Amino acid sequence: MVIKALERQPTSLDYASPTQFKFVINQLPKVEYFTVVASVPGITLGEAVFSTPFRQIPIAGDELTYDTFNLSFIVDEKLENYITIHNWLVGHGFPRSRTAAAIATPVSATGNVASADRVMTSDATLSILSNHNNPIVEVRFRDMYPTSISSLQYDQGATDVDYLRVDASFSYQSYTIHTL
Repeated sequence: MVIKALERQPTSLDYASPTQFKFVINQLPKVEYFTVVASVPGITLGEAVFSTPFRQIPIAGDELTYDTFNLSFIVDEKLENYITIHNWLVGHGFPRSRTAAAIATPVSATGNVASADRVMTSDATLSILSNHNNPIVEVRFRDMYPTSISSLQYDQGATDVDYLRVDASFSYQSYTIHTL
């Protein structure tokens, strides 16, 4: 019994640091350097209920629900990273015509030009880094697209320079977690 308990001991006692990450989204290269907050979205498994005369028994369902992916980034001086997401959102909304506006040349994860059906989505990777800044886990998102971006708040009465920071939300088809 002692041997079984020893086998269950962790091999590494290092804790995960909330500041050790890197976010890369193929469609938004100007956001990568300025990202300050990113989170691994939650996931929920639905359930069914089996009724009996005595009580209701929950049974694991077969439908997953993914939370939205949220990130915060500092806006660069020329607003390039903000404008890129803004234009991507506008391209999805078709505000001026019935055809989708091109948001950029679609690029796949391998660096090749992607097919035309993937213009409106992009793959992304959230890399979790070790204490030595080496990637140890990757969260890979498939077919991501923006759903919202917060406003830019300018204030002449500010007493200290607090750089503009915005929040963006993204939906995606699914994500997978890979240990490197």
